[in-house]
Amino acid sequence: MSRLNVTQKLIESHLVSGRMTPGEEIGLSIDQTLTQDATGTLVMLEFEAMQVDRVRTELSAQYVDHNLFQEDFKNPDDHLFLHSACRKFGVWFSPAGNGVSHPVHQERFGIPGKTLVGSDSHTPAAGALGMFATGAGGLEVALAMAGKPLYLNMPQVVGVELTGQLPDWVSAKDVVLEMLRRYDVKGGVGKVFEYYGPGLDALSAMDRHVIANMGTEMGATTTVFPSDGEVRRFLEQQERGGDWRELLADDGADYDEHVSLDLSTLEPLIALPSSPGNVKPVREVAGEEIYQAYVGSSANPGLRDFAVPAMMVEGRRVPPGVSFDINPTSRQILENLSNESYLSRLIRAGARLHQAGCNGCIGMGQAPATGRNSLRTVPRNFPGRSGTPEDRVFLCSPETATAAALTGKITDPRELDMDYPRFQEPEDLVINREMLDPPADDSGLVELIKGPNVKSLPDFEPIPAEFTGPVLLKVGDDVSTDEIMPAGAEVLPLRSNIPAIAEHVFKAVDEKFSQRAKALDGDGFFIVAGRNYGQGSSREHAAIAPRYLGLRAVCALSYGRIHWQNLANFGVVPLTFDDPDDLGDIDQGDDLALDDIATALGNDEAITLHNRTKDRHYAMRHGLSARQIDMIRHGSLINLVRTES
Repeated sequence: MSRLNVTQKLIESHLVSGRMTPGEEIGLSIDQTLTQDATGTLVMLEFEAMQVDRVRTELSAQYVDHNLFQEDFKNPDDHLFLHSACRKFGVWFSPAGNGVSHPVHQERFGIPGKTLVGSDSHTPAAGALGMFATGAGGLEVALAMAGKPLYLNMPQVVGVELTGQLPDWVSAKDVVLEMLRRYDVKGGVGKVFEYYGPGLDALSAMDRHVIANMGTEMGATTTVFPSDGEVRRFLEQQERGGDWRELLADDGADYDEHVSLDLSTLEPLIALPSSPGNVKPVREVAGEEIYQAYVGSSANPGLRDFAVPAMMVEGRRVPPGVSFDINPTSRQILENLSNESYLSRLIRAGARLHQAGCNGCIGMGQAPATGRNSLRTVPRNFPGRSGTPEDRVFLCSPETATAAALTGKITDPRELDMDYPRFQEPEDLVINREMLDPPADDSGLVELIKGPNVKSLPDFEPIPAEFTGPVLLKVGDDVSTDEIMPAGAEVLPLRSNIPAIAEHVFKAVDEKFSQRAKALDGDGFFIVAGRNYGQGSSREHAAIAPRYLGLRAVCALSYGRIHWQNLANFGVVPLTFDDPDDLGDIDQGDDLALDDIATALGNDEAITLHNRTKDRHYAMRHGLSARQIDMIRHGSLINLVRTES
């Protein structure tokens, strides 16, 4: 009898197609789905287009946590649309101000042993409870809501053995930063990180959430923790003890790769601008002046992540010129901070209190001043993501961010003249379920509310037999979906209006990209890129909007997992260079051709890319499954679903 690790147990119990052989496409039945408002509007429009009357999952939940600004009608109109869609289709609804999706879902809905797919790349945070949780494009989430399997390539499982205990002034954020220091932003592609070992005993469920959340930044499919006594304690504290089940790796279970991490050897770490993988010890960059210190976000959402800073600043005040931003991650967290007097300590010390939500993490307010240092406990610091084009965002723990807030400069918290605060969770934790709205019992009586900014999805024609076009843009390595399709207060409100949001494609890289695409008058184009193209957010707008402008193929050295799938979902051919040196031979403006591409996709052999400008030929690969090829031939996954219905 085989001995399985936790990841293998989760996959085996939900496997509906394929084999658990790394690299092979598998299909998984999905128990739960998660959507948020920046991506959920498209998910609901896609679900409506499938003409399914009600979700067929055990539980689906929709959160309004990204687009909280209401400077005009767009965001509030979309909030009304989402609420009506939830009531009609059988989805739980969490309104604006109730909290960030991932910690609220862990508190209220996460169940060990279940599968979860979300239209947010940080959905793997739920792995903290012993779930197989992964991010995906919105269309795949809509299909899961309709009862369809989720398809992905079987990942390798990396076993991370934790030993020792964290020293004072070192916390869970430093654990995942250490992993990022080792793996960088693409070292986890095609992998699941599964944590085990005696070092887990001192990591709370919310500590594990921190680590699982930012496993996404390594490119990982997901992160998995066992469901042990700590998970049981957490669920009992949330008054959901009946949802607990033990889920541990079998004795002698093996992993595809092994990593050892002695927690006692860690020190405060920090990711420098502008990548989560650019990790250094805090002591090496100490002394740089700061403009902002920011505590909160889905990457540090627990009560202790706010309580420890509150104890650090008690009786002190942040210096003039420093913005100390506090972003409570849920209404429940906010209520407990208030009841335990932590909130008053933060406010008296000079903190700026913001509503429970993603806020500055997604560029919705709290942008730093030009060229000034901002220390944040958020998961990402891609260029311009903060809302300031010339931003300098560092990623760190709450302890390090608060130390900087107190001193006005980057500071190793171990150098502070104070004892390390010992946080004890209150015995009577306040549980707040009040704002969660259940689905309507009779959804047939519910009408969808669509404001003027909610537009139908564009139709995409099938791929032509042959395709030629210019390289409209050539970019380097690690281009994120934030750079392809910016977030922030200007762009995110257009998420349900593809023609409008397409005006902003690649704006951070080339302000005139959209104009140049439209000048082709319907003729298609190529994008050429380096490694890890499309890393970061799961937002499918980064695939749909370029496709709307005419993108037909991307030629890159490698891709972010979710974006690669999103490209295929909307009929864009994602190709990789057989010889990496060929990338340097192609220039922006070169005219490329794919001859008989519709047929060539079905062959296992290399596809020939012809550079007509230089009369050279390059061997390309696609790595697509027969299912993905079929959707590209039909023009999109939506078109394929329509032919099957």
